[in-house]
Order: sequence, then C-alpha cells, then structure tokens
Amino acid sequence: MIAYRYDGSFPGFLCCVWDALEHKIEPTAFLLWEDGPTLWKERRVPTDENRARRLYAALAKRVSGRFRHFIFWGFLTCLPERELALFTLIRRGMTQGKRAAMDLSDPVMARVMLAYQKLATEQDHLKGFVRFSDLDGVLTGEIEPKNRVLPILAPHFAARFSGERLALYDRTNREIFLSDRGRWEILPAENFQMGPAGETERSFRALWRNYFKAIAIEGRINPKCQSAHMPKRYRHVMTEFMADEIKSALGERTGKEP
Repeated sequence: MIAYRYDGSFPGFLCCVWDALEHKIEPTAFLLWEDGPTLWKERRVPTDENRARRLYAALAKRVSGRFRHFIFWGFLTCLPERELALFTLIRRGMTQGKRAAMDLSDPVMARVMLAYQKLATEQDHLKGFVRFSDLDGVLTGEIEPKNRVLPILAPHFAARFSGERLALYDRTNREIFLSDRGRWEILPAENFQMGPAGETERSFRALWRNYFKAIAIEGRINPKCQSAHMPKRYRHVMTEFMADEIKSALGERTGKEP
C-alpha cells in the first residue's frame, strides 16, 4: 500500500501517474506536500514538466484529445479522491486505447463524468455571475466556487477584457487570476481583501442595483424561477445582492427572500 505525495498541480499528478505505471504500483492515496503523516508507505514524486507533457501528449495519441481534455477537467473537480479515479481511467486508456474512452457503463467513468458535468455547469454560470469592481483602474472580483474553475475562466476573461487589468480571487482554492491586457497568470494567494470602492464605483453599483430592481415586473414575481436562473450560492458575491439596503431586488416588494 503506497501513497503518492506531490505538489497538488496537474503536472505533478501526471508525474505520479507516470511513476506508478512505470513501476507497476497500485496507489492507495494521493497526498499533498502539506498533508499530515499517514500509516502508508509514501512515495514522494517531484514535478517534472517534461515528463508531464509527454504523458499528456500520449493521452491524446493513445486514446483521444477529448479524453485528454476530460482528464484535465476531471482534475479540477471537487470529486473526493479524484486522483485515484483519474489514475484508473488513465491506466485503462493507456492499455486499452480508444475502447476505454467515455465508457459510461463503468462506475469510475460515471463518477468522474458526473463531477465533470457539475464543473462545466459551474464555470458556465460564473461567466455570467462574476461581478467586477473598478478599483484604482483594476477590475477586481471574488468568487467562491465548489470546483477549481480559475484555470478554465482565466482564458475567457483575459480574452473578453483584453484591454483591461483584471484580478479575480478564488476564496475556496485561495488563488488569484491576474491579467494585464490579455497576459495572465494564476498565483496562490492565502489572504486577499478587496480595497474600498471609490465614489465613481459606488455610483455605478447603485445604478446597477436600481436597474436590477426596475426590470422586475411585480405581477410576475417568481422566487423559485429566479433561484433556478440565479442560484443563491452565487449571490453573496454579486453586486445586486450585496447591499444591506437591497437584500434582493424583489425582497423589498414581497417581503420574502427570493
């Protein structure tokens, strides 16, 4: 029973997979450097970018590009023990080739696919629900996702706001996306706090909240429908729901939380 310990990155994970396949090892667990001690025998694997690239390329060649994409996104999910599940799929793909790709009759594939779909839904929601504030010339925002979505969101926002400076902080995974006119990177950030908004920014926030209130048709208020299109778990970082005086655009009219 061997536990692999690595740096938590996707290239680091691929290096662990390479080592396990090369030495015919069946991993018991995957641990991060900072995780506590275990009773298992440990195998520490440093990250080798070249080795990781070779295995990543081999996934597309031996199975398919779609399968490789699926493995990368699977690593970004919050699936419990995702590394063990992904290792099983990679090993099967490397031995069976295209036959192993996307076999939903397999319980491991089905678990990862469900997590993959939840990740895809979350990142799609956040493309519309992220709210940026202009703080001293930098468009700044915060998210609190269930999955590690920044690596997927980063190219989208960098391209969409290619002429701007951006900062988007992930509270869950404690990392921040920084973009300077299209050139971007993601860095670890244990502590982050948005600065106070200036007068102009506060004015724009008030305008946005007034717009959000004004478009509601009183006779057609439907809290359940609104919750379906704008889930409550995103609202605490959305401008239109953050002000104390406006708990919701509809709450003032109905006396109920939508």
